[in-house]
Amino acid sequence: MKKALLLSVVLCLVGGTAFAADAVKIGLMCPLTGSWASEGQDMKQIVELLADEVNAAGGVLGQKIEVITEDDGGDPRTAALAAQRLATQGIVAVIGTYGSSVTEASQNIFDESKIIQVANGSTAIRLSEKGLKYFFRTSPRDDEQGRVAVNTLEAMGFKKIAILHDNTTYSKGLADEAKMLLDKKGANIVFFEAITPGERDYSAILTKLKAAGPDVVFFTGYYPEAGLFLRQKKEMNWNVPFIGGDATNNPDLVKIAGKDAAQGFFFLSPPVAQDLPSKEAQDFLASYQKKFTTAPGSVWAVLSGDGFRVVAEAIKATQTTDPDKLADYLHNEMKDFPGLTGNIAFNEKGDRVGDLYRVYEVDADGNFKLMP
Repeated sequence: MKKALLLSVVLCLVGGTAFAADAVKIGLMCPLTGSWASEGQDMKQIVELLADEVNAAGGVLGQKIEVITEDDGGDPRTAALAAQRLATQGIVAVIGTYGSSVTEASQNIFDESKIIQVANGSTAIRLSEKGLKYFFRTSPRDDEQGRVAVNTLEAMGFKKIAILHDNTTYSKGLADEAKMLLDKKGANIVFFEAITPGERDYSAILTKLKAAGPDVVFFTGYYPEAGLFLRQKKEMNWNVPFIGGDATNNPDLVKIAGKDAAQGFFFLSPPVAQDLPSKEAQDFLASYQKKFTTAPGSVWAVLSGDGFRVVAEAIKATQTTDPDKLADYLHNEMKDFPGLTGNIAFNEKGDRVGDLYRVYEVDADGNFKLMP
């Protein structure tokens, strides 16, 4: 009896080990803690949901997909450690991450390990100008966003423009791009300065901004600081309009600012989840809603789902997990793949091809409404 029990235990252990060895491992690096934790939580839920769907349909290469998640904390130093841990776990590819400076801290680690990386919220131009063979992103680049921002400011008739950034890779890059384009048009930039992210009181910089007399403030930082700016400028009875970059697209912006202060805030972004038109998007949103009883918080987490789907498709199409063959397929053969956020293809730099940006306004109920 004891021998039979021991044999049963051994077989269970061997079976568990066999599954781990046979699984195709895909990493996920996301901010599960820190100020961007809501993005990371959504990323994790979306990627795991999509992996479950692929596995229910038979997996890839006759094997299950196993998602291995590491928390980058929204911090470059933490991200470098997370990337090093993932690189030792036999992963085929990694999805993530959200912030450009955080992704930049992991890029060389994954590239040197010949691991495909598909970032979802990292839009800084320089990330794809390094000639890294295994780097891709489902998000657009900041030069496209800068162009849309300048066109929007011009179309709205603003004459005196203030630009505020937070010195991160993404924020400073977008601010510089917008300033360069505005300078070429002869625009009147009355203020250009950086803030320190993570502070709780921005009254001093708001007072300085107000004294410059802008018609509009273009803020290129992230949603936690944007929410505080909106709330604190309302408290000082300053009604100048704010326009945010795509990193302000998160429902927590309204929670931080309050609905009254957030009303009338404009931001640039790829389409938010409810405005995604494709059948793939609608089917996905229905599955997500059924499991989590809510919609994804922002499009950036949905873009991590697109990252997972293009990797799974590349493995199926090439029938291999060889990183060189996967990179070649993504660069040269994936054309108009039906992603959650629209058709997906990549250029030689790993950048997504196509125009994604739209303009949104926060309404009186705190909803994000697509501008016509």
